[in-house]
Amino acid sequence: MKPLPQKLGALDVMRDAPVIPVIVLQDPAHAVPLARALVAGGIRMLEVTLRTPAALACIERIAKEVPEAVAGAGTIRSAADAQAAALAGARFGVSPGYTRAVGKACHDQGIPLLPGVATGSEIMQAQEDGLTTLKFFPALQAGGVSMLKAWQGPFGEVQFCPTGGIHAGNAHEFLALSNVACVGGSWIVPNESVLSGDWARITQLASEASALPR
Repeated sequence: MKPLPQKLGALDVMRDAPVIPVIVLQDPAHAVPLARALVAGGIRMLEVTLRTPAALACIERIAKEVPEAVAGAGTIRSAADAQAAALAGARFGVSPGYTRAVGKACHDQGIPLLPGVATGSEIMQAQEDGLTTLKFFPALQAGGVSMLKAWQGPFGEVQFCPTGGIHAGNAHEFLALSNVACVGGSWIVPNESVLSGDWARITQLASEASALPR
């Protein structure tokens, strides 16, 4: 893997690998072996979603014990989420939607944000605030590949990370688009593999994902 800049930008996060894993962890004990398994497969941008009580502890463990990984926080919905994520060691943030309060909080904490958008108006709002690297969510439900193609004209300078309904069977369709830098998905972190400690399977899935063409 190529060296990363000391201060990450959102595009650095999105272009590092074809897939950003969407990770939901219930037990901090799983965080470090999971992160190591993903890095071994070529995936180091790790979105740990703030959907469980264990999430911040998981981010902290990855940040401290797996320096070759880049821990990020997903499901950021408030300024308080952004602050807590940064304090835990998150180096980037991902949100399901966008508000100026969340954007300002991430900026103030020095972490790049991939804000979620699903409409043209939301893209324009994010652009007004200087953001042009966006998460398209929920991608499949909001129009999928067809919507992204439609946005290439009016929003040609925007790069997207489609997330929501993306899997191994359709990821290539999104990655083939010129305005898609990467995709987000949970298929490379199956819950049953995490619970059983089948880290070899996760490394294999990560390796296949990191080899996807784009």
